[in-house]
Amino acid sequence: MASNRKPETEPATLRRAIGASAIGNLMEWYDYGVYGYAAAIIGEVFFPSQSTTAALLSSFGVLAVSFVIRPFGGLFFGPLGDRIGRQRVLATTIILMACSTFAIGVLPSYDQVGVWAPILLVLARLVQGFSTGGEYGGAATFMAEYAPDRRRGFLSSFLEFGTLSGYILGAGFLTALTFALPHADMQSWGWRIPFLVALPLGLVGLYLRLKLEDTPVFRELQETGNVSRAPLRESISRNWRPILSLIGVVILLNVADYTLLTYMPSYLSDVLDISSSVALLILVGVMLVMLAVIPFVGALSDRVGRKPVLLASAICFVAFSYPAFWLISRGNLAYTVPGMLMLGLFLVLYLGTEPSTLPAILPTQHRYGGFAIGYNLSTSLFGGTAPFLNTYLISATGNEFVPAFYLMLAAVVSIGPILSIPETARASIHGTTRPGTTPVAG
Repeated sequence: MASNRKPETEPATLRRAIGASAIGNLMEWYDYGVYGYAAAIIGEVFFPSQSTTAALLSSFGVLAVSFVIRPFGGLFFGPLGDRIGRQRVLATTIILMACSTFAIGVLPSYDQVGVWAPILLVLARLVQGFSTGGEYGGAATFMAEYAPDRRRGFLSSFLEFGTLSGYILGAGFLTALTFALPHADMQSWGWRIPFLVALPLGLVGLYLRLKLEDTPVFRELQETGNVSRAPLRESISRNWRPILSLIGVVILLNVADYTLLTYMPSYLSDVLDISSSVALLILVGVMLVMLAVIPFVGALSDRVGRKPVLLASAICFVAFSYPAFWLISRGNLAYTVPGMLMLGLFLVLYLGTEPSTLPAILPTQHRYGGFAIGYNLSTSLFGGTAPFLNTYLISATGNEFVPAFYLMLAAVVSIGPILSIPETARASIHGTTRPGTTPVAG
């Protein structure tokens, strides 16, 4: 029978657990911040072409390729985390992420080794994608299982605080180098420096994770002998309904996340002819506002519930994505900044709520695996493809409002799954049942 008791965690240990969880997401989005803003340079270095659009599509195509393998990483690392523990798997994923990102910084260019340059780039992105497949679900699970039930929304929101901080750090670092270095040096070697910094960041994250015990929830599962012996098979056979709901909920998160945070710098500069430096400053300003707001969103979800906040975000995307892009498309900062801010505030409602929502719809025995499988399948299909798809469709149709329509469609699709999941605010995630179910046999 499920236990509703949750062990108390010392405040200092809880803070370390939150930091150790968030740093992996910071690293992941540090990489995307660097890669997204350096897409044009990377295209020129690894995919030389007479067409700027072709080089950019190739660069974003490599970004999308890394997402193809993410579900396989989720299938491997997620069930492993349910079998041997969250902490050991998360220590592995963060060092793999750091090494693969570092590798991009030392790869030879197309001029040096020809076709081997893009092949090696793709291989590095595949390793990064495979390790990331086990990162987010594990970090969200680790954070949620350490957090007290009554504050899970607030504390779990710091996972996405890591997302935004990582992107700001990566994109800001690259921008500083752009201003500090002559253009020729930036094209030749300067762009590599941010990728090299990933290794020491990863070592810091590894140290933090190795200093922590596994979550109290998982340790009790071990003590009671309820650890699953076949977590992959059981995750799918016993939890396919919540996994499908999770996939649907995450569609909007992925489309909005990767459209706003990864694609929009290129949209502002290439489609609207706003200088790349100004485009990045706009996005960083929006993300700083999101950073300030996100803990309050998490706390709000503890008070009013997860589903009302998620639904508010989805409805706003349906109703206001087109007006937001109409403002952005004016090309005048007096309009563009409010339009970007609208999208950022709609997104932060989702970002601040879903890390505490999704782990709670799965039982402890299969939480890491079920989360990783569903989340990464959705991310692979709808997240990493968003920048490539937006770039291609705008080029093919000439319609600069394509991203708005894509956001609206994603929001409509996600409303049904949001309504279908149980309300998990303040619900215990301690034990082998999920809200609204009967106990699951060990």
